[in-house]
Amino acid sequence: MVVALVDADAEGVAPGLRRQVQERRLRQVVERVLGSGNLQAERLRAAGVQSAAEVTLGDLRHLPTINKADIWDNYPFGLQVAKDIVCVHGSSGTGGRPTLIPYTAADIEIWASVMARALGGAGATKSSVIHNGYGYGLFTGGLGVHHGGMHLGATVIPVSGGMTDRQIRLIQDLKPDVLTCTPSYAIHLGEALNNEPTSLKVGIFGAEPWTEEMRAQIENLLGIRALDIYGLSEIIGPGVACESLDSGGMLNVAEDHFFVEAVDPDGNPVPDGTPGELVFTTLTKTGMPLIRYRTGDVASLADPLPGKPRTLKRMSKLKGRTDDMLIIRGVNVFPTEVEAVLLQDERVSPHYLVVEDRRDPRRSELRVAVEPFTDSVDKQALEHDLIGALRERLGITCVVKALEPGSVPRTEVGKARRLARWNQGDPPLRGL
Repeated sequence: MVVALVDADAEGVAPGLRRQVQERRLRQVVERVLGSGNLQAERLRAAGVQSAAEVTLGDLRHLPTINKADIWDNYPFGLQVAKDIVCVHGSSGTGGRPTLIPYTAADIEIWASVMARALGGAGATKSSVIHNGYGYGLFTGGLGVHHGGMHLGATVIPVSGGMTDRQIRLIQDLKPDVLTCTPSYAIHLGEALNNEPTSLKVGIFGAEPWTEEMRAQIENLLGIRALDIYGLSEIIGPGVACESLDSGGMLNVAEDHFFVEAVDPDGNPVPDGTPGELVFTTLTKTGMPLIRYRTGDVASLADPLPGKPRTLKRMSKLKGRTDDMLIIRGVNVFPTEVEAVLLQDERVSPHYLVVEDRRDPRRSELRVAVEPFTDSVDKQALEHDLIGALRERLGITCVVKALEPGSVPRTEVGKARRLARWNQGDPPLRGL
């Protein structure tokens, strides 16, 4: 399937010409940062960069990086460059330290543009109705889709998260063809619909890592095509990259605005096809531009598919996060690897919890709580089979506990909790 481009000059240009644009924009963003005198400017000068004219894309890998801790340390707006701020987005952060990102009007226009491309790549048009179940507020999901849908000229229903009965009623009455929400909420919504047919044709799901196995379950529950979207408020929000109907299961990066690298733990580039930490440089952002921001997200990169209209670099679905990687008895494990095993078993529902048990510091354990779809499933046999499948995939023996259906908490608003760490005291979930 070939899907029409929303912005042919950006999405379909020859990669060589795009690289010229990227290089010009890189110098512009370096010039803005150097002029700010902020932490990034200090690091660039310490690395020997005195003028933007000295910098090329080939030099980028040698420039210093920045990370979320730097944003926290310069809270609230120590990394801001422009003065004409029109709004602020961000996340609640951890330990009481929010991550706040200032946006200019130009930033909002870029955000709306890349989000419109993402929606268009999913087949949305001006005649589409978009049921937007992402949360509105500081979180960028809801307003990001909203900006993009309006930019595209579609009709956006700003439902936000939660209140599932109302969501079902609006889907029945307003006949949307596009659904946007977290993948975990898409599962919850599909279960609540209980096989009732809808007008929905496609869904764009993000804000959480999710696997091909969860994609299959969403598509089966809702009868739609399920696509992945990626974004983070530090860079712009959703729309940094998005899967299209013709992208071969990978996400097209809006690389005219965001230059992407994948690096190893030491910061060295890894070859295409090799998982690495994603590092982004905002080429056009003016409120708080970031040069070589280490996201903590792990994925692999690939060239565009030959013969397709989109000539953009692609990234895989997220493998996980560097801070979510578990080291269990010397073996590296991402929670998404566990999910891939669980959801291959037709007896297992998409509600589960991975628990890193470190109560005994001498021997860590990986515990997995799962729910069967029905009470009739032989839980002991299910546990035995999953222990074997996980051992084969991960190389370690896990403790698997099959709980009663409904035992794992559901998430209607925000991101699903898939991972818990158990260091002492009561278990994070009753029954473990």
